[in-house]
Amino acid sequence: MDRTKKKKLMGKYGEHQKDTGSSQVQIAVLTERINELSKHLEEHPKDDHSRRGLLGLVGKRRKHLNYLRLHKKDEYEQLLKKLKLRK
Repeated sequence: MDRTKKKKLMGKYGEHQKDTGSSQVQIAVLTERINELSKHLEEHPKDDHSRRGLLGLVGKRRKHLNYLRLHKKDEYEQLLKKLKLRK
């Protein structure tokens, strides 16, 4: 993912322009990377190294989602709708 995409995501989901650490921004960035890797794996189904990386990213996103669900329920539900993620 290039810097411009990342900055747009930070601006859209962050509390301020340079917000990089909040769970909402982390989830948005991880979701974008997961979507890119998923497209790559559709074209290259035998790329096991990328598949392992994808599983790691999914795990990180799940941890951030769990934190948000436990501590900020309203923001969690809004983020799921914005990113079109299933519960």
